Amino acid sequence: MKFKVDENLPVEVARLLQASGFDAITVLEQDLGGRPDSNIAQVCQQENRILVTIDLDFADIRAYPPAEFPGLIVMRLSRQDKFHVLDVCQRLIHVFDREQIEQRLWIVEDHRLRIRS
Repeated sequence: MKFKVDENLPVEVARLLQASGFDAITVLEQDLGGRPDSNIAQVCQQENRILVTIDLDFADIRAYPPAEFPGLIVMRLSRQDKFHVLDVCQRLIHVFDREQIEQRLWIVEDHRLRIRS
């Protein structure tokens, strides 16, 4: 699986994914910082990458229909400090082999995962 980590998340999220054997790159590594959401979404589609973000705009299935994307993971966490985000991501990685990401919207909360197709 290939991931793109949005600029609103710590770069360590990409490193965590890489350490788990996934292809992961950040928006900032591709000089896409500050670009509109629609541009980031288009790049993810072109590169066949799953977007990992805390930007709730990507949870709008009318604007970003899950069926049109390799996968969207939107994190809705009570805290967005680096330690908490990495802890939740570490737990999330263990779900990747049990649940389909492709063409799905994952809403990740502190202790709950909701999946929409």
